Amino acid sequence: MPIIHLSLLKGKTTAHLDAVSASVQQALVEAFDVPADDLFQVVHQLAETELRFDRHYMAGPRSNAWLLVEITAGKPRSIETKKRFYQVLTERLAAKPGIHPNDVMVVIRHNNPEDWSFGGGTASLVSA
Repeated sequence: MPIIHLSLLKGKTTAHLDAVSASVQQALVEAFDVPADDLFQVVHQLAETELRFDRHYMAGPRSNAWLLVEITAGKPRSIETKKRFYQVLTERLAAKPGIHPNDVMVVIRHNNPEDWSFGGGTASLVSA
């Protein structure tokens, strides 16, 4: 049930965005214990003045293909699961659409079941 925010520089093609979306979803299903039909992604394409990043901090070099993947996940995952997810994610994104692993940054946040409403004005994950 995670929600994914993908931030990248403006100007990518629909095919590129589709490949990013599919690769992220594949990695979530394969390595982050997410059901295949649990797809909630928001894509933010930003101008260079709106997406600022250090091209060498803790990894790099980073290019204009830099992708920030922010995940809000309801249930915690183990360190091992997260490490495997990072590896699978960068492998998928390198294969399609061709994003170098140094250009992929991931931030994971966890929250509680009562923090989710999938619609209908209800706390979807909380028993009545």
